[in-house]
Amino acid sequence: MQDQLLTLISWMFLALGSFFYLVGALGLFRMPDVFTRMHATSVSDTLGVGFLITGMAIDAGWSLNTARLVIILAFLFFSGPIATHALAQAALHAGVKPALSDDRLKKARRISATRRAAGGGRDKSTTGTGTRKRTTRKSKSTSSGKGRARPSKR
Repeated sequence: MQDQLLTLISWMFLALGSFFYLVGALGLFRMPDVFTRMHATSVSDTLGVGFLITGMAIDAGWSLNTARLVIILAFLFFSGPIATHALAQAALHAGVKPALSDDRLKKARRISATRRAAGGGRDKSTTGTGTRKRTTRKSKSTSSGKGRARPSKR
């Protein structure tokens, strides 16, 4: 009875790991740019390998194979995110930009312009009507040349 329960639990972990690998493969094909594809595959890869190796370790029981699986799991948990980070840095260095960054920037500018026009912005240079307060200082002299204008004594 206990062997059947451990076999069932190990198969559940194996099924979960396979599910996460399948989701990562779908994310690889469905995502719009390099960075979101890397994110989808790296997250699902880490979860998938964790569940798969856990299922295999439960199925193997306490043995030398379990120790080997734990060492492999530790290596993959550390090397996977490092490799993904290195690939993302190489893509940025090569000049690849995220596909959605321009859209988000345009949206943020549109929202801030709408807030300024409505008077709800945080900009201290605007009033409630959206017009800027301007303080101009008029000097009495019209001195030309460099330096500070000095008022004339008339």
